Amino acid sequence: MFLLPVGLMIIAFFAYPIIFLILLGFMEWNGIQPMSFVGLDNFRAIFSNAVFRTSVQNNLVWALSAAFLQIPLALVLALILTRAPRGWRFFRTVYFLPNVISLVALAMMWSALYNPEFGLINHALEALGAGHLARNWLGEIDTALPALIFSYQIYVGYFMVIILAGTLSIPQEFYEAALMDGANLLQQEIYITLPAIRGIIVTAGTLAVAFALRQFETTFLMTAGGPANRTPVMGLFMYRRMAGLQYGRAAATGVLLIILGVVVLAGLQRIFGKSDAVADSNQ
Repeated sequence: MFLLPVGLMIIAFFAYPIIFLILLGFMEWNGIQPMSFVGLDNFRAIFSNAVFRTSVQNNLVWALSAAFLQIPLALVLALILTRAPRGWRFFRTVYFLPNVISLVALAMMWSALYNPEFGLINHALEALGAGHLARNWLGEIDTALPALIFSYQIYVGYFMVIILAGTLSIPQEFYEAALMDGANLLQQEIYITLPAIRGIIVTAGTLAVAFALRQFETTFLMTAGGPANRTPVMGLFMYRRMAGLQYGRAAATGVLLIILGVVVLAGLQRIFGKSDAVADSNQ
């Protein structure tokens, strides 16, 4: 009975919208006139769209960057801060701070940093004698997507805090015993810390990939899918279909995004192994 209120909310605000989304994917609807059944036409139309295929590739790149760049960075930061170096509380706060700042404000900040004429990045390269490396970071095909992904790493503090909570819960007696046995710092991390927080790392990785797959705001605000449609993501593609009153195709895109998310997360869990952070902590 205690679970019933939340269960009803899940049905009303998750299950029903998902079912409606799937059904709408087989319809043609502009939001005004009655819906008409078109079968798989919406899916055929978006699969034949080159921008959609690029969006799928970019979503996969975002997901892989979260799994193999953001989480390793968060893990390294958490392991360092666990050792309580001088000023560790200050750095913990600084690394987490971007997560409480408006995403729009941070996107505008990065756009200014990447500005080809007035941006701090190009000025810093010139000051270091590497002016030949200066670029129009968001305006060139080769650098636009890497620049977006690099700017997104500023949110690494969110996953750092999750992992840090796990590392701080490990009994210090384990490290003291390992130290008495002659284990160095690296060996302690490999044979004590990493196995103890394996479930937490998998959980943080799952969250990071899920956030990356639904990426929209950063791309929309900083490049709008440009240049030459090289940086769009499925969320942006879906938004443009909705703006064009093509709700059926937008819904079909949403269905495919859900399927992509399930496949990617299942693949990562197969690679790294399924794990339950709560169960692991009780062992």
